Amino acid sequence: MANPDKFLSITKPITHVIFDMDGLLLDTEKFCNEVQEIILGRYNKSFDWNVKVKMLGKKALEAARIFVGETGISEFLSAEQFLIDREDMLQALFPKSELMPGAGRLMRHLHAKGIPICLATSSHKRHFEVKTQRHRELFSLLHHVVLGDDFEVKHGKPSPDIFLEAAKRFEDGQIDPCNILVFEDSPSGVLAAKRAGMSVVMVPDPRLDKGFQKLPDKVLNSLLDFDPVEWGLPPF
Repeated sequence: MANPDKFLSITKPITHVIFDMDGLLLDTEKFCNEVQEIILGRYNKSFDWNVKVKMLGKKALEAARIFVGETGISEFLSAEQFLIDREDMLQALFPKSELMPGAGRLMRHLHAKGIPICLATSSHKRHFEVKTQRHRELFSLLHHVVLGDDFEVKHGKPSPDIFLEAAKRFEDGQIDPCNILVFEDSPSGVLAAKRAGMSVVMVPDPRLDKGFQKLPDKVLNSLLDFDPVEWGLPPF
């Protein structure tokens, strides 16, 4: 039997683009790490990068369950209480979110050239609003946004739900997944996009094990390294 997670590269022309947000467009992961370190410090624990990798791209509650379970604090703190405990700290930090290198240039370029772009992020609405508040003009270029707490997104990444839902909402109607290029930074996000039948460019954290970088169609160090021409898109 074929491995369901083994996918072939997709070569049909790209007509639409879907972006992840955290760690890809916005440098928000450092704030999450900071808050998690503070909470773990209360229990004399430290945050391990391997736990972070398992959390990347997941819906909030699922990521919280991984966090309390993998760090050994579940007997002291439930996943639900962890989300409550971190909220005030995140609300103070997220408004400081900066764009990742190349994010603004790429989004503005695609929009100017008439390539429909949208966002598919595991972030909930309340976090999305504070993370993007300094970048309203840029995020207004998106055709639409699909969030992690969207009613139509039943399962988080690595399920393909969020990307399939994002594809449905382009004004052209249902777009052939083969014509969609996804930008992601997390292994679960890459797998979700491939399961949706889409091509994927991965811009991983440099600490991510190279073993996670085999599935995407392209791996870049930065969005600054992206060449639209390679995908049949208008050149910069």
